[in-house]
Amino acid sequence: MMIAADILVALMAALHVYILVLEMFLWTTGRARRAFGTTPEFAAQTRTLAANQGLYNGFLAAGLVWGLIASDPTGFAAKVFFLGCVAVAGGYGALTASRRILFVQTVPALVTLVAVLLAR
Repeated sequence: MMIAADILVALMAALHVYILVLEMFLWTTGRARRAFGTTPEFAAQTRTLAANQGLYNGFLAAGLVWGLIASDPTGFAAKVFFLGCVAVAGGYGALTASRRILFVQTVPALVTLVAVLLAR
């Protein structure tokens, strides 16, 4: 069960690295605009804000990777903490930006958190 939980944590980290890339480096491209439902004008106007959001997603990914490589109890605590952060951030995003975030970020984070807790 621990291996499956760690695979899920790694996938969550990879998702947040992908979001980092979209928000920090590809924000004005067609791919990012489709992913976030923005117009070229809005993307151009919000490029700096998106890069800031991308940086935060990078911190989430870094925390999850830290949880994977650190020995317990630190690794376990880092996974639980950062998965909780992902779930809260996703919940807030779902309430304020797009309901889709609930299914892309929050639900996977909660499923992964349950897997990590059960694997303990």
